[in-house]
Amino acid sequence: MPHSNEPVSLRRLLLFFIPMGISVLLINLSHIIINGTLARSDNPEIILAGYALAMSLLVVTEKPAVLFRQTCSALVRDRTSFRAVRKVSFYVFGASLAFGTLIAYTPAGHWVFGGAYGADPIVEGEAIRAFYALMFLSVFSGIRCLYQGVIIYKMRTRWLTIAMVFRLLGMFLLSQYFLRVGVDSALHGTVIFVFGMMIEAGLSWWESSKLIKQLPEKDEECEITEPKQVAKFYNPLLYSSLIVVWVLPILNALLGTTDRGTLAVASFAVAGSLMNLVLGFFTYFHQIALLFVKSNPAIVRKFTLMLGFIPPLLLSLMAFTPIGEWMFSHVLGVKDELLTACIHALRGFLPFVLVFPWLDTLNGIVMAHGETKLMFGSQVANAILTALTIVLLVLLLPAWNGVLGSLAQSTGVIAEVLFLAWLFRRSHRTAKLT
Repeated sequence: MPHSNEPVSLRRLLLFFIPMGISVLLINLSHIIINGTLARSDNPEIILAGYALAMSLLVVTEKPAVLFRQTCSALVRDRTSFRAVRKVSFYVFGASLAFGTLIAYTPAGHWVFGGAYGADPIVEGEAIRAFYALMFLSVFSGIRCLYQGVIIYKMRTRWLTIAMVFRLLGMFLLSQYFLRVGVDSALHGTVIFVFGMMIEAGLSWWESSKLIKQLPEKDEECEITEPKQVAKFYNPLLYSSLIVVWVLPILNALLGTTDRGTLAVASFAVAGSLMNLVLGFFTYFHQIALLFVKSNPAIVRKFTLMLGFIPPLLLSLMAFTPIGEWMFSHVLGVKDELLTACIHALRGFLPFVLVFPWLDTLNGIVMAHGETKLMFGSQVANAILTALTIVLLVLLLPAWNGVLGSLAQSTGVIAEVLFLAWLFRRSHRTAKLT
């Protein structure tokens, strides 16, 4: 058991960590399948724009559901605690369905996509139609994450990769069917996405159900018995995530006011996609810390030191050698002045990638101590510093294009890790005094 006092080997941690990293990389393939399918329609520009618009709203609605992965792996130690977490999830899933229904079947969809986003009527219609299926995505994503939390706690992470492989296979087969009968709407893309998520959620439920039966009815060391105790852990994660999701729209809006607004937004977005690809495999440091820091702090420190410097090394190779130019030009199809702007923007992400593994590990330590309210404070600091930095940079250096966005995000994440470390040290210093 991961929470026992038995020593955990580095090899065991790698076998635990690698399948989670691979599953994140495979997620990128699922988006490639969908975009590739929609790109073969009769009106690819309109359909892809509608799909992208709908997906941008999904980022806000899906985040509360995804948080059940960390919540479950942190709190569930017996069947009683699992039922408490599951009950909280029902409220979140119900709210997601209600929101999706409003977007798909009431004038709210027009107000959001046509009003707030300012989309053309044709693109707005595609985005709304996409939500006919997308309204169910958050529910299946939440079910997947709820049961994956148990799988992660029981160290059966290979099932994350297995479920992801079956998800991709299902999405590919359905995409081929749609290509045969004809693709004429963004709804086809969201149907493929939801179908794949249903497969992943079903396999996660199937494997997790067996693991849950092995849990005791009541663990004497587990204090979680009621939904209100779960909410005390979950709510700060929810509130902080709802703040962070608005940072990217603010960055894009302000980048659009620079001397070359279109170039700034495009280079920031393309560089960010490559940065996320580099960082994607290394986004589960928090799970290592969450499960092992209390019983094996030395192995967590060793693991983070061993892998934590790989992302900045990879990004440095991309940003300061011809490898990056080759990736942008041959893989992403970027050329001319956009290529130069993308390279500069990628260099601005270097502090972000350097700090992220340590921030993610510290987040896991904070969650292991049940102090998620500290994460709310640190992420508010991130959002404030990012916003202030982008305003200052846009005013002082309006000709620097997309690198302004990456520098602002790097400043925000540095502020977040420093503030979180200070809050955590202060909290534990106060606890010792009392």
